[in-house]
Amino acid sequence: MTIFLILVLVAVRAQAVAAAGVSAMFIMGDSSVDCGENTLFYPLLHRNLSLLPCQGSQTSLLPYLLAEKMGLPNRPLPFYRQNGTIEQLTSGINYGSAGATIMNIDSQSHQCLTQQLRQVFETFQLLDLHLGQDSAQTFVNSSIFYLSFGKDDYIDIFLAENTTTTRSREFAEVLVHQVVMVVRRLYEGNVRKIICMGILPVGCAPKTVWELGGEKNGSGMADGCVEEVNELVLEYNKMLADGIVELQKELFDAEMVFCDVYLGVMEILANPAKYGFEDTENACCGLGMHGVVIGCLSEEMACNLSSSPHVWWDLYNPTQRVNSVLADSAWSVDQEHSAATSICHPTAVKNLFETSLLPPYHVP
Repeated sequence: MTIFLILVLVAVRAQAVAAAGVSAMFIMGDSSVDCGENTLFYPLLHRNLSLLPCQGSQTSLLPYLLAEKMGLPNRPLPFYRQNGTIEQLTSGINYGSAGATIMNIDSQSHQCLTQQLRQVFETFQLLDLHLGQDSAQTFVNSSIFYLSFGKDDYIDIFLAENTTTTRSREFAEVLVHQVVMVVRRLYEGNVRKIICMGILPVGCAPKTVWELGGEKNGSGMADGCVEEVNELVLEYNKMLADGIVELQKELFDAEMVFCDVYLGVMEILANPAKYGFEDTENACCGLGMHGVVIGCLSEEMACNLSSSPHVWWDLYNPTQRVNSVLADSAWSVDQEHSAATSICHPTAVKNLFETSLLPPYHVP
């Protein structure tokens, strides 16, 4: 393709999104953003015995549902499925890796937080080469970066040996420090729109309940959850939310949002019928008690979603229906069926999408 046609293509795409101030979405994270498609050797080295950690395709996951609400003309491509062309780079990239952790744990099957950050900066260099530094900077300025990590750190560290630790606060501080450091690095790379997701209630996931045993709390709220594990997750979420608030004060020309998916999922678990769910305990796809003795190895193992809506897809991941409710709540607090008054602070994702402190992207 000639340089002229490339520039025309990018200009047309830019005009389609410039009015809203968002050019593309770039995604970093774990199985909350990746079905295993972007994880090297995942079919051979998949962790937690679940080969299909989502409902058939990436588009069932929360960031893709938000991208659809934004009306972005193209879906972000998995990092290992794109070839560095300008058409693919400007569609957005998903660097996420099923099983990815914040901590730099040696693994042949997934890319941790810092490894994904390196891939992001490789993309920035390619954008500079294709578009020139000024246009590339404007494009990055007006793109949204979505980060969702932490779940697998807690699964690996706290649940691997069926135990927790008295040093949970120190562990959370280390994790939050790493995430905040990466957000700062993204800012230094000219990123100005950032969504940081908290961790869902891992203590309510079927695998956790099966291994550690949930307890009834008498109030009807989150019956069957392992409260000790949820308390650890809450500690991390609060620290991350506070860290983003402090960073926003410092980086005043950035727009940062923290979304509390823990709050949204707990609301669904407390009022399943209100949101159209029937099963809050069992994995939709898996075998054995609660569907977690053997994880999701094929779509044929999945439940009939049309007749029995589940909250949980596999061992630790929610179904597309849950992600849809969370997307509604994250997008706008005015949604009739949102999971909570607001799961994103200080503003809804819709406002982050519609407002911009920076000029829209265009090709000179």
